[in-house]
Amino acid sequence: MPETLEQTVAVTPEFAGNRLDQCLAAMFPEFSRARLQRWVRQGHILVDGRQVKPGFKLTGAESIHLSVALDAVDPDQAPPADPIQLDIVHQDESVLVINKPAGLVVHPAAGHARGTLQNALVFLDEKLAAVPRCGIVHRLDKLTSGIMVVARTLSAHASLVEQLQQRSMSRQYLALVYGALVSGGSVDEPIGRHPRDRKKMAVHELGKPAVTHYRINRRFRDFTLLDVHLETGRTHQIRVHMNHVHHPLVGDPVYGVRLRLPAGAGETLQTALRGFGRQALHAARLAFHHPAMGEPVEYRAAVPEDMGQLIQALDQEPSQRP
Repeated sequence: MPETLEQTVAVTPEFAGNRLDQCLAAMFPEFSRARLQRWVRQGHILVDGRQVKPGFKLTGAESIHLSVALDAVDPDQAPPADPIQLDIVHQDESVLVINKPAGLVVHPAAGHARGTLQNALVFLDEKLAAVPRCGIVHRLDKLTSGIMVVARTLSAHASLVEQLQQRSMSRQYLALVYGALVSGGSVDEPIGRHPRDRKKMAVHELGKPAVTHYRINRRFRDFTLLDVHLETGRTHQIRVHMNHVHHPLVGDPVYGVRLRLPAGAGETLQTALRGFGRQALHAARLAFHHPAMGEPVEYRAAVPEDMGQLIQALDQEPSQRP
């Protein structure tokens, strides 16, 4: 028997005036727009209990119900398999937990049609091609390393997506930022597309709610190592929020600042800073309720070598701690 996806979601006021298919693409990003439009036409997606067309204009107060059986690979979403070795932290019949290296793109996109995590997952297990986005329920930026969970079944996928939406999945990151912070804090600012640079995100009053909490892990003279906890999962959230509070991530090629070498920095630290070619961000811990067992589980990923060497160089600097 094929697994059935059944879900009811409320349309929020931000979608007032938008087409149904536009709203669906935002609400169900794990499915292609073409597939969602097909489901609307086939009656698998109803608005307030009735069948409408994909171009139906929303008022922002409707209820959308999706009920569909998935028993075959969707040609709109299944990428080709690529033999990329993955660091598997845990695997069972329901989930895969992997430690993604910096440099690996998660989803195929323009300029990255091959060699992505999705391509690697299809090679690892061809059955994942039938799960939305090959089981990927959350993403890490290309240059961010760390722990990720992948659903191996439709029911596991639905469970993990719901946990993300309900904010019951806990994600903790390690971030190295410029500046000597004296305390932790929170950033509660909406994030949306940058008004001028469409490739960037920004704190924007018309953006979606975004909440980031941070606390000090270790202090250095000109830098701070932070433990960062996400309530929401907006694109580039940590990078945008930390830049917004004037503590950008070290090495961030988009939201950071030009390399700043501290006065009196030793040769080891200067070399480490110059050679660090990505944002200093690592997904260190992930906790959720196992989709099949229902029990809380937690997984961790050790700090990768490049970031570890940078932290060690900072640690070895004389008089670094205030």
